[in-house]
Amino acid sequence: MERLLIFGLGGQEILFIALIVLLLFGGRKIPELMKGLGKGVKSFKDGMNGVENDLNPDNNDKK
Repeated sequence: MERLLIFGLGGQEILFIALIVLLLFGGRKIPELMKGLGKGVKSFKDGMNGVENDLNPDNNDKK
């Protein structure tokens, strides 16, 4: 059986995790959680880019 590339989880495991999340948070809260997660990931990427720019000042002139 083929495994998905997400942490080596198969279809049944992902379905089980999704069901648990749905039961814990309810259908209305999931979009809000995903929006918050997306903002958190974007903020993390922006922070990492800021650190990279601070460490490599010669790259700032190229942008």
